[in-house]
Amino acid sequence: MKRYGTVIAMDGADFDLYPGEICAVIGDNGAGKSTLIKALSGAVVPDHGEVLVDGRPVNFKSPDDARSEGIETVYQNLALSPALSIANNMFLGREMRKPGVLGSVFRMMDHKRMQDFARDKLSELGLMTIQNINQAVETLSGGQRQGVAVARAAAFGSKVIILDEPTAALGVKESRRVLELILDVRSRGIPIILISHNMPHVFEVADRIHVHRLGKRLCVIDPRDYTMSDAVAFMTGAKEAPEQAA
Repeated sequence: MKRYGTVIAMDGADFDLYPGEICAVIGDNGAGKSTLIKALSGAVVPDHGEVLVDGRPVNFKSPDDARSEGIETVYQNLALSPALSIANNMFLGREMRKPGVLGSVFRMMDHKRMQDFARDKLSELGLMTIQNINQAVETLSGGQRQGVAVARAAAFGSKVIILDEPTAALGVKESRRVLELILDVRSRGIPIILISHNMPHVFEVADRIHVHRLGKRLCVIDPRDYTMSDAVAFMTGAKEAPEQAA
């Protein structure tokens, strides 16, 4: 549960994520999706309830706590620094230092090691259409920026990757590439939480769909058993949710 004054943003919101799956979270504006995700990513501390990682209780006080557990989040604004290079953005807040005195005392960054790591990770995900790892992020297209953000999450997110509206501001071609990227990350065994209003994208890649309404889980459906119209009807309250779902 999470309360802001008299407003209850999260009210007994159950959520579960299975190994190696893409679980989409859908809900109308104001349903409490953002609060749920912020609680899972350490950005919000719930007033009540618990979060379990691998069946073990955790108590996140900040996003750094969640990251230390292998949970990475790509927010809609991407949290990239446009003026910095691709490599520097990959390591934003966790830069590699040079070995020995240069790193420990003089705090010098190991740019070569960071560049090599960033290049390897982008290559693994098929993103090396980006020619220069040192080019500024502001010179990239929207899809390429999203790719860098997802690659950063995949590089450090060993347990869970949370994607918040990853295709919201992208065109058809770039959206397609991001969806392929999401499936590629899932194929590596990393489970993904996908928050999206784009129903065709949700039904294309999700293994299960968590429908959030009025601050709690309304139901979880299998996209093979329901239509997009059904999902929207559950989400808006136009149709009664199934008592038992996949």
